[in-house]
Amino acid sequence: MANKPSTPTAKPSSPTLIDVAKVAGVSPITVSRALHRPEVVSKAAREKVLAAVREVGYVSNMLAGSLASNKSRLVAILLPTIANSIFADTVQALMDRLTHAGYQTLLGLTGYSAEQEEKLIEALLGRRPDGIVLTGTLHTEASRQRLAQSGIPVVESWDLSEDPLDMLVGFSHEAVGEAIARHLLGKGYQRFAVVSIGDPRGLRRCNSLVAELARHGHHDIPTHILTPPATLEVGRSGLKHLLDQGQRPEVVVCSSDTIAQGVLAEAASRGLKVPQDLAVMGFGDLSSAAQVHPPLSTVRVDGTRIGEQIAQALLERFSYPAGGAQPVRIDTGFTLIDRQST
Repeated sequence: MANKPSTPTAKPSSPTLIDVAKVAGVSPITVSRALHRPEVVSKAAREKVLAAVREVGYVSNMLAGSLASNKSRLVAILLPTIANSIFADTVQALMDRLTHAGYQTLLGLTGYSAEQEEKLIEALLGRRPDGIVLTGTLHTEASRQRLAQSGIPVVESWDLSEDPLDMLVGFSHEAVGEAIARHLLGKGYQRFAVVSIGDPRGLRRCNSLVAELARHGHHDIPTHILTPPATLEVGRSGLKHLLDQGQRPEVVVCSSDTIAQGVLAEAASRGLKVPQDLAVMGFGDLSSAAQVHPPLSTVRVDGTRIGEQIAQALLERFSYPAGGAQPVRIDTGFTLIDRQST
């Protein structure tokens, strides 16, 4: 006797926004606002809605919402790396502000590669984010063209440029290099060396430093470039290379605090006293910079301010998409921090 085909079991229907509204005792429009524009509803209403969401197991259909409103409520943030915390304050401040305004964020890692950034941008455009945040101003021509065609608001961060894609929040890496050179020359140092990873912005700081030193008669600065990302091991190998090559600088300028801390570790392992035998300068003023021995001289960048300014620029653009917002060109500057390592 042939078996009868089994009747498919009907899948239970997914909870809807109306189901959430019934449980929360509010209108469906209040539920929608609490989930997608929390800043426009009261804290009590939002807590009711979130409790109801958990109770009924509701999952917001972001695709349907974006089709209806032409808004995804998504902002993409592209970073070179998360291997060190130099970008942490910027990302935290940016995500906090956007989350409070009802936006979700998506992180992508470029690995310091403009080509990898291009691939990520291409993938992101299919999701139609409301905004894109890029680190730096170095992009492939294809990326620049696709972003211009997309009409999506873009903020380039942690850099300045004469030809920004759209909005710009950052500081001049060339100015950082010049300021470090003048600062160290003012302290009387005569023999310099550079340890950097192959980060385009770090290299620009170092090239600017070397150019400024040349203007003051200091030429042929030993420079050791290493593969990203920045790690203590990379910093140690950078100083090891310089010393093994017979270089005995008075001061080593590093492209990041992480590299500089590796230099400090290698110097200690060789019995070199800092700053008496070797001075060390970093960049970024990580939370650990003031705690190492000796405390590290560095350059402080206000990452929190950068993140807040990026968020403000995006939110204003979202509110005035037809060109009502003013052009954004913000120089957040930097501060030299002189500690015991120099």
